Amino acid sequence: MKTVTSYLLSMFLIALTGLCTSCDKQVTGWQLVWEENFDGEQLDASRWTKIARNTSDWNNYMSDYDPLYEVADGQMILRGIVNNVLPADTAPYLTGGIYTKDKVGFGNGRLEIRAKLGKARGAWPAFWLLPFDNTGWPDGGEIDIMERLNGEDIAYQTVHSAYTVRLQQKNPPQSATGKIDPDGYNVYAVELYHDSISLFINDIHTLTYPRIETDLEGQFPFDREYFLLLDMQLGGSWVGRVFPEDLPVEMWIDWVRFYKKP
Repeated sequence: MKTVTSYLLSMFLIALTGLCTSCDKQVTGWQLVWEENFDGEQLDASRWTKIARNTSDWNNYMSDYDPLYEVADGQMILRGIVNNVLPADTAPYLTGGIYTKDKVGFGNGRLEIRAKLGKARGAWPAFWLLPFDNTGWPDGGEIDIMERLNGEDIAYQTVHSAYTVRLQQKNPPQSATGKIDPDGYNVYAVELYHDSISLFINDIHTLTYPRIETDLEGQFPFDREYFLLLDMQLGGSWVGRVFPEDLPVEMWIDWVRFYKKP
């Protein structure tokens, strides 16, 4: 009887914990309004587009090569590989990335991404936001929810604007780092308000960037909608050179969720 009672009590506590976890956003005043769980067998083209190649460090190896993208077991898997598969493509590496550009915008609210990042020297995965109205960089702002270099056990979170880039202003602080589980899943989040941006890793607050009184231009362009980019990147002036022997590298994105205040 004691064993049965203990078992039932354990089950009750587990159920109670689950209920509290599921209600957490309601308790704190958030309401889930949009989510992507990557169910099914392929990318939802009404929400996502593969990122095209361009000339910046972050997208100069982007490719629509199908094996770079896989939807499986409720995960979006993005890969970075050595290019020994497309002879007509002169890029030494190929990377996969997706975004919601021209399809889904995120404004005032809380955006969360749960993901596991693979390790490789020269790998530079990122989750970030750019203006939905396509205002040019840096005037429209950029919000880096997560950037990781190589296989570090920290992630970088940064905001960029004309104030921080063109005028090189450092007050208020624009960037922070936070510890992550380097081999497991972590949740990266940003809260967008009319007067501030707050960033989190695993619900630990890392940075708040506020609107301030200033005569300088472009200090807080962030009161607008943004599209979301999720991309695997390789190499560049910040992360350094790529080590081909470390490839392929993958990141597994479990879900994306967007909440608003009722």
